[in-house]
Amino acid sequence: MKESLLTIFGIACPARWNTCPGAAVIDIVPMPEGNSPATSTAAASPGSNATAGAPAPAGRGQGAPKALAKDTTAGMLFGIGAYVLWGLLPLYFFILMPAGAVEIVANRVVWSLLFCALLITVTRAWRVLAAALRDRRVFGSLALAAFLIAINWLTYTYGVTTGQAVETSLGYFINPLVSVLLGVLVLKEKLRPLQWSAVGVGFVAVGVLTYSYGKLPWIALTLAFSFGLYGFVKNRVGSRVDAITSLSVETMVLAPLAAVAMVVLAASGSSTLTSQGAGHFWLLLSSGVITAVPLLFFGASARRLPMTTIGLLQYFAPVLQFLVALLVFREAMTAARWIGFGVVWLALLLLTLDMLGRARRNSVARKAALRQAA
Repeated sequence: MKESLLTIFGIACPARWNTCPGAAVIDIVPMPEGNSPATSTAAASPGSNATAGAPAPAGRGQGAPKALAKDTTAGMLFGIGAYVLWGLLPLYFFILMPAGAVEIVANRVVWSLLFCALLITVTRAWRVLAAALRDRRVFGSLALAAFLIAINWLTYTYGVTTGQAVETSLGYFINPLVSVLLGVLVLKEKLRPLQWSAVGVGFVAVGVLTYSYGKLPWIALTLAFSFGLYGFVKNRVGSRVDAITSLSVETMVLAPLAAVAMVVLAASGSSTLTSQGAGHFWLLLSSGVITAVPLLFFGASARRLPMTTIGLLQYFAPVLQFLVALLVFREAMTAARWIGFGVVWLALLLLTLDMLGRARRNSVARKAALRQAA
């Protein structure tokens, strides 16, 4: 069982430390639970190596093309599965009501930690976790990442449970733009013309949406910046930890605060964990699985697919969140908001065109290099 888990998901394997992308970056965006800023060009897990995110070697000889095609198909299915699950997450939070954002996130932290402990036990990866905890730089970065993702989770859950799911989807739509901006401000990266155009259009979009909402869309901006900074911090960890080890450390850091929150809610009579029936109880307990499974799916996808492909798949999540908000929650969209979202989508189109153009140029350059080597 251990070997099959490692083969499928590439998790917690000391001998393959650098091939376990818990998240990836696709030149424009860090993924949910991601590990690196969007302006990076390699997977990094929330690290980077030369092969992370590329299709895994399929073998040699006549069976190689067929094996590669099978691996690519599996990667697509894992990737779509991860983003569909993330995109439908608002539905899960909706059925957890009347639980509030604090209770939902506190339970998510505690039960995620327990589920990660189970996975680590199954894969016999406690030494990997211990190594991460002993490394001060790794632990410090993951501790900071933990508080950033806590802000992200609280804001996202608050938005969904208070009838503002449209704005939460906006946060993940503009996240690529924020990540590119962070690349300039923090990493001093130089942007290509289309990237500059996308950032400029993004600023216009924020202005239009501020006008349409009558206030700064703080939920969307908090989500975008907290997740962008989370990715930047996780990039400093690089490939030294895999996805489950990373999530384990982050939830370990947050678990004491989450436990205190659960105790306070229970003492004040505000907790819904045991007061809303068995179904509600088990739904809250399942938050650990619901947090970890998409992350595992994404890691399995990132090991099999090119970064460009994952960069396109990542739009599944905010699109689904947006559709759920409109079609299921029946949230209002004024004409001004439609215009604002349209401007955001224009900016994302520019980023996508830049990403595809760069991927094509890199492919041509590699083929030319191979011809010269031959």
